[in-house]
Amino acid sequence: MIKFEKKIDKTDATAETTLTLGKDQREKSRLKVTLDDGRDGGLFFAKGTSFQDGDLIISTDGETVVEIKAAAETVSTVHCDDPLLLAKACYHLGNRHIPLQIDATELRYQHDHVLDEMVRGLGLEVTTEQAPFEPESGAYSGGGHHHHADDHAHDHSHKHDQSHDHDHNHSHSHD
Repeated sequence: MIKFEKKIDKTDATAETTLTLGKDQREKSRLKVTLDDGRDGGLFFAKGTSFQDGDLIISTDGETVVEIKAAAETVSTVHCDDPLLLAKACYHLGNRHIPLQIDATELRYQHDHVLDEMVRGLGLEVTTEQAPFEPESGAYSGGGHHHHADDHAHDHSHKHDQSHDHDHNHSHSHD
C-alpha cells in the first residue's frame, strides 16, 4: 500500500496517476483508497484536511504523485440567468446549511428531493444529474479554491470602536 500524508503545490510536480473521490471522501483525512491505476493506497493527513479537484498529493517515499479528481455523483443542478432568483435559492439552501457549488448562473447541491421541491417552489427548474460536486469551502475555512473578490487582506483583529469603511457582520440567524 502506498502511503500519502502530504499535499504539494501544483507547480512542484506532475501527477503520474489520479485518485477519483466523491465529496464526502474528499473531506476525510484518513482513508483507504484504490488509485485510478488500480494500486492500493492510504491517506494519512492531519485531521481537518480536505481535498479539492486538482490537488496533488505525494507518497511518503516521494516516488508517487497523484492528482485528486472529483467523482461524478448524484447532484441537483439549477440553471438560472436571474441573479436575484439564484441568490434567493442560495440563501434558502444555505440557511439549511446545505453545501453549495455556486457559479454565476448555476448552483449545485447533493441531490435531495425535499430540497428540489423547495427550490422549485421558488420558481426554479431543478435537474438531477451525475456530475462532480465542488461545494464552496466556507467563509471561515481559510482554504478552498474560491477567493475573496477584491483580493486584499483584512485585519479582523480591530477593536469595534475603531472606524473603518466596510461592514463586518459576523452573525446569522436561522428560521
